Amino acid sequence: MKKRKTLLAIGAPLLVLSLYFALRPEKIQEPVGTAAATPEEAAGAVLPAPPRAAQPSVSAVPTADAELVARLRSRYGANIRNPYVQIKLIEALMRHFQKLDPQHWREALLAAVRAAFPDRYDEIAKNLDKRLDYERWINENHARLDGLDPEERRAAIREERNRLFGEEAADEIWASEQKNQAVTDTLKEIDGLQGKSLGDKLTTYTERLEEIYEEQYDTYLEKHRHEVMNRFLSLESVQAELDAMSAAARSESLREIRKGMGLDDAALARWDSLDHDRDARWENGKKYMAERKALTEAYSGKELEQKLADLRRRYFGDEAEVIAAEEEGGFFRFNRPRRWGQN
Repeated sequence: MKKRKTLLAIGAPLLVLSLYFALRPEKIQEPVGTAAATPEEAAGAVLPAPPRAAQPSVSAVPTADAELVARLRSRYGANIRNPYVQIKLIEALMRHFQKLDPQHWREALLAAVRAAFPDRYDEIAKNLDKRLDYERWINENHARLDGLDPEERRAAIREERNRLFGEEAADEIWASEQKNQAVTDTLKEIDGLQGKSLGDKLTTYTERLEEIYEEQYDTYLEKHRHEVMNRFLSLESVQAELDAMSAAARSESLREIRKGMGLDDAALARWDSLDHDRDARWENGKKYMAERKALTEAYSGKELEQKLADLRRRYFGDEAEVIAAEEEGGFFRFNRPRRWGQN
């Protein structure tokens, strides 16, 4: 088995931007193990600084809903010691209780935590404070962060995360974001490689993915196969090489890329069929645009409109009205760049 190296990276710039402009949490997916983190997004609107009560007053807090407690234990209990899981639990409860009671959401949240995970209550309560401190820091510093270059921005954010949560916990909480950044950096590097064939670039890509995701590589690829493949095909150097090929060579290269992403024979056959349909549609579109151009040069007014309508029906049949609506809005689908393996 190939020796794997660990790539270090810092959070994705797009996620950083979303943190201090949107601060809106995504739907939480249940983590698997201690390293199955999903990309972190900030939660909710800017919150006032909460009181630092270690535990809410029993008289001020209603009894936690038994059904909610059961769901929390079922969803988060197996991995509740993981800082990432605790933060996701906190963010899920913030969304739930802020919607129910914007003024007293904190007390209700802590009551639910105390009922569901009494042995972890103090730890989770502290992480709630850290989570809110981090959110306030993002809000207060977004203008400064926006003025930094991407690397400086990621470094500043990582430093604050480490200060609040500790380096080890911060790495666990934002593990997925760091892995995603490592993939982004890898793709940028591959796109700039000179004198490397498409096959060499694909090999470099898959090897780096194995290094980044280590023992989770097969699981990650299974869940994100289309995304992984699409990110590689989106590289300008890859598109340029595909564009320079003959139709037969391009078809074979696309098949090799998909095979390298782990697609089986049945899936490869479906993609071959889709490529064939796409090629036919684009060829049809090119002919249509050429005839359309000739009509617009020869006619005008209602006569032109009628001839264009007839032309669209001849080329696109039932889809003619869709094409007409697009063109009325200024969009001409066959003037778009052709992205091999993607459209």
